[in-house]
Parts: sequence; C-alpha cells; structure tokens
Amino acid sequence: MKSSSHKTFLLLTALLAGYQVSAGIDGFTALPITAYTISFGVILIAALLIYILGIEVLDSPIVVIVSTIIPLSLAVGLVWQHLASIRTSFLLFAIIGFLAVSFTRSLPMQNKFPVIAIAVTHGIAGLTISLLPLVLAAQGAAQPLFALVGIGGASIGIVGLLLAFQESEKTFAPREKVMNFFPALLFITTALFVAGFAFGS
Repeated sequence: MKSSSHKTFLLLTALLAGYQVSAGIDGFTALPITAYTISFGVILIAALLIYILGIEVLDSPIVVIVSTIIPLSLAVGLVWQHLASIRTSFLLFAIIGFLAVSFTRSLPMQNKFPVIAIAVTHGIAGLTISLLPLVLAAQGAAQPLFALVGIGGASIGIVGLLLAFQESEKTFAPREKVMNFFPALLFITTALFVAGFAFGS
C-alpha cells in the first residue's frame, strides 16, 4: 500500500512539474523564467527517478546535492524579480551555497560541515521563498494567491531538512517515517508552487 501511494504521489508530482515546465510563467524577465524552469525541471526529474528506482534512491548523496537546486533556483528567481538591490549578492550566495553542499556531500566527512552547509543553504533559501511571497501578497504587491508560493516554500524547507538529517544519528524522526512521508510532502510542495504561480502571478 505504501509503495502504491508513493508512486501515485510521485506520478502526480511529475505531471504537475512537467505542466509547469511546458506552460512556463509569462510576464517575467529571462533570469527568473530560467530559474523557475530549472526548479520545476529538477522536481520533475527527481520525482521520476524516485518513481523508477524506488524511495531508496534518497540514500544517495547526489539526491541531496541535486535537491538543493530547487529552493536555490526558486529563491534566486523571486529575489531577482522583487528585491533588485540584492540581486547580485543573493545570486553569489546561491552559487556558493550549492558549491558548499556539493563539496561536503561529495567527500567523506566525519564532522558536522555537511549538515551545516545544507542547513544554512536550505534555511536561507527556504526563508526567502516562504516570507517574500507572503509579504508581497500582504502588501498588495502581488495577488493574494501568490502566498501559496510562500506556503510551498515552508514545505520545501521541511523537505530539505528531512534530507539533511536523514543520515544523522540525532534525527528528529525515525528514518522509515521520513522516507514514507517524503513523496506526499514533495507533491504538496509542488502543488502549492504551481497553484501560486498560476493564480497569483
């Protein structure tokens, strides 16, 4: 039953992400469109890989590395659109954060640097995705339903933390429960993003 529900959520996630990639987001400049397309493209590929190879693929360090692209790309797109004064600095943070996660996950390390790198990177990107759409919607600078992107940002922050701490001995949830919950959480996150951009942009 769990395997069947996992596959259902993953298939729905892939369909939503594929729709967003094909439909695109109109009215934005080139960099935000590219950033959003990359994010949903990675979600699509990740969902299909897990669907084909099974939930055990989450054990691979490459999944943690690739998953970092999703919040970073979304955050870069949002900042580039709405916070012109920090565009360059945030883009540099995104590049450095991705490189830090890639480096610490590619090499065997017994210290806390891998967890710190992904927690900081996902934390800042997740807070950006969560707070910025909510503030814009509250101020009337965006449609009210754009707040759904912010709620999705909170959800993807949880996804990032689940992936970051699944290998830790001090994880806050049993590994089996984390794995079982992941496909549904990925679907909810994707659905919120798609709805927010579709009805709030």
